[in-house]
Amino acid sequence: MKKKVTLPEHACNSHLHIIDPAFPNDGKAAEQRGTVEEYRALADRLCLSRAVFVQAKPFGTDNTCLLDAIQRYGREDSRGIAVVSGKISDPELRRLHEGGVRGLRFSVWNPANAVVSFDQCAPLAKRTKEMGWNMQLHMSSEQLLEHANEIAGLPGRIVIDHMGRLKPELGLTDPAYPFLCRLIDKGNTWVKLSGPYLNSKKGAPWDDAAKVACALAAYAPERMLWGNDFPHVTEKAKPDEWELLDTIDRWFAGERARRLALADNPAEVYGF
Repeated sequence: MKKKVTLPEHACNSHLHIIDPAFPNDGKAAEQRGTVEEYRALADRLCLSRAVFVQAKPFGTDNTCLLDAIQRYGREDSRGIAVVSGKISDPELRRLHEGGVRGLRFSVWNPANAVVSFDQCAPLAKRTKEMGWNMQLHMSSEQLLEHANEIAGLPGRIVIDHMGRLKPELGLTDPAYPFLCRLIDKGNTWVKLSGPYLNSKKGAPWDDAAKVACALAAYAPERMLWGNDFPHVTEKAKPDEWELLDTIDRWFAGERARRLALADNPAEVYGF
């Protein structure tokens, strides 16, 4: 019998991807598959009622699959993070907003497969600030430091992906960790505690990544978000979903911290 994890009402999975090969893609969607129906079945078992769908790379800047996922899962319980180019029109940005999108992702951690470049972030942040969107940054710790001034100067909300991708061998001694703390202190930055396998040189329960997650959660529980990174496209051997869910109790000290990361903070950032 699986261990029961303590979850607040309206618990939100703030980071996952819907990858439906029925939509036009780069040819990789079938092997990375994770449909709305498959995720809903999982979410029902895990008791995660709300979801934030993040645009997946097989679809590039075509957010059709993302918008479809929001509609089918339900606008009351889901939001989206899109990927767009700087050439997008204001009416198209508004259409995305009306479809449930609440932010843009810049996944530049691996420049070889990046869909957009970071230099488009600041202009788009200015264009979407009035809609309350966040700029979600998936960057290496070195990239965070390289672009520290630009990131700190972004208007509106900032969300840092996957614990800032601190180097596993450095953990809390990574020079990017104090920068993350300074960003948090500014009051407009949240950090996603997700993808522990991306931040670990160990297998589950990813103790090295857990030290970073626990430290961040203790530093500013009001600025943390949690996600399970379904369908785990980076992992050949898929992690156990229940073990990932168990990180909630392992990383967050007490009911208040869990409620903030799983319910209150997502409601603030994504407008639930």
